[in-house]
Amino acid sequence: MKKNFLILLILPLMAALASCCGPKDGTYTFTLLTTNDVHGCYFDSTYVGDRTKNSLLAVSHYADSVRNAVGEENVILVDAGDCLQGDNAAYYFNYVDTVSDHVYARMADYMKYDAVVVGNHDIETGHPVYDRIVREMKTPFLAANTPRDDNGKPYFQDYVILKRHGIRIAVLGFTNPNMKNWLSEEYWHGMSFESLLPFVQEYVDDVIAKENPMVVIAAVHSGTGAGDGSMLESQGLDLFNSLNGVDFLVCSHDHRPYVAEKEDICLINSGSHCRNVGQGTVTLEIKDGKCVSKTLDAALVPVRKDRVNNEMKAMFQKDYEAVKAFTVRPVGELKTELRTRDAYMGMCDYVNLLHAVCLEVPEADLSFAAPLTFNGYVKPGVLTYNDLFTIYPFENQLYVVEMTGKEIKDYLEYSYSAWVNTVSGRGDEHILKIADEPDPRTGQKRWSFVGRSYNFDSCGGLVYDVDVTAPAGSRVVIKSLADGSAFSPDAKYKVAMTSYRASGGGGIMREGAGIDTDSISDRIVARYPEIRELLHEYLKAHGTIDSEVIGDPALIGEWHFTPAAVSGRLMTRDMELLFGRK
Repeated sequence: MKKNFLILLILPLMAALASCCGPKDGTYTFTLLTTNDVHGCYFDSTYVGDRTKNSLLAVSHYADSVRNAVGEENVILVDAGDCLQGDNAAYYFNYVDTVSDHVYARMADYMKYDAVVVGNHDIETGHPVYDRIVREMKTPFLAANTPRDDNGKPYFQDYVILKRHGIRIAVLGFTNPNMKNWLSEEYWHGMSFESLLPFVQEYVDDVIAKENPMVVIAAVHSGTGAGDGSMLESQGLDLFNSLNGVDFLVCSHDHRPYVAEKEDICLINSGSHCRNVGQGTVTLEIKDGKCVSKTLDAALVPVRKDRVNNEMKAMFQKDYEAVKAFTVRPVGELKTELRTRDAYMGMCDYVNLLHAVCLEVPEADLSFAAPLTFNGYVKPGVLTYNDLFTIYPFENQLYVVEMTGKEIKDYLEYSYSAWVNTVSGRGDEHILKIADEPDPRTGQKRWSFVGRSYNFDSCGGLVYDVDVTAPAGSRVVIKSLADGSAFSPDAKYKVAMTSYRASGGGGIMREGAGIDTDSISDRIVARYPEIRELLHEYLKAHGTIDSEVIGDPALIGEWHFTPAAVSGRLMTRDMELLFGRK
């Protein structure tokens, strides 16, 4: 009797409590703010000179202005990944100062992010870095599609439930499923990665059944894509066209500012590097504790880089000063200017330097390298560590991989097929694969490459020509090795390349050379630290970067676009379309 009596007392109390905690009847409006692909743009300074750049300081200013306008409880702030790599500050706190709490963890908490998604470049930093972020950052670090090898549960937190005005809002996070094609297993050991289709829908369904949210946000570190199911790394529009029960789909990865809207779902991709903030609005009408109507809209808001949160800037000033002191220290002398744009026309000092650094490792016979920034420039004079970020902006390691001569030839054919067209030398042909279309990343109306220029690999240690009048697949004519000895399709060579390329990045190893990158470890004969650090070691050993030394044909070989009369004229015109007249 006593037990039954207690139950009779408790049930009304539980019902009253549920009624109290649930939303009252009325209209509620929430503003979703999104960022993605911040790539280490924490501070508004370029560290050298007095130039400023877009930063989290400016995003914080905008987010606070929205909170002041609509009320802090009505704002949701989400980042869709790639926050731990790409800038001096990220590098410094990833690998130099590993004792202090990571500056990004502290900034994300200060800015009151409700969730941050794990990106592929976040995984690229390695277990010590991203595991540290999980420990130090109060903001949830989400990636539901990362089942652990030991128990099948997500390696990272899968979702978070926000409670605002009694309304439950679910934010689910998912990372890029193509990780294994870019990164070696040492970066992600202990977990695997599920394709977002159909995984996201299944996970959303489970969360809705379990948590009963009235608003659902799915944030994915995945490119917008074409919506045709063809790209594992860019499944944004595939999800947008198929998801049910999701109000906002936040995309990222391809740095493409983009918004799409339907009556029941909005897609937001803010681009990259804090240039825009994605902004979505959801308005709910609640009656008898239930949502009876919902309206959505979305837009992109350009961020003013000069309007920063000065309180935040002052709070993190000591961190900025530490990063600056590290990156402006002299590391050597540059005797020739380095222009990444010169790489599109043929051999140049910039790519010669990369080849020279790679070929210094004793195991390497040959090397593959590509321009890693679209239009970077380093002037001659004293080099600082900051300049090394311009020369080599990524944290790729150097691998030496065994390949046959035929595989090397097929690799180069594939690379140049994405780089140049077959031309006759008559009319208004384009030798470079370019198009007069707005850049999908910046929206600028200018000529741009159809493919990604960081996949335009050339080979160091070979002597060869690329005949632009020959059809794709038959352009590369290899004459010899750099020392004059014969090159054989049947012989095996040890080729230095980035860990990104060896693991399948850009598809050149798999699609071009026909090598199964899932088994690349069987071919790796040597692993070295990050290439930027190898560049730093090169400067310690040589003191200077001299064009005659890094361009020595006996070391790096020689290659040319041929016939020169055709390639030279057409190349000059295409370069003017891309960059204007000098």
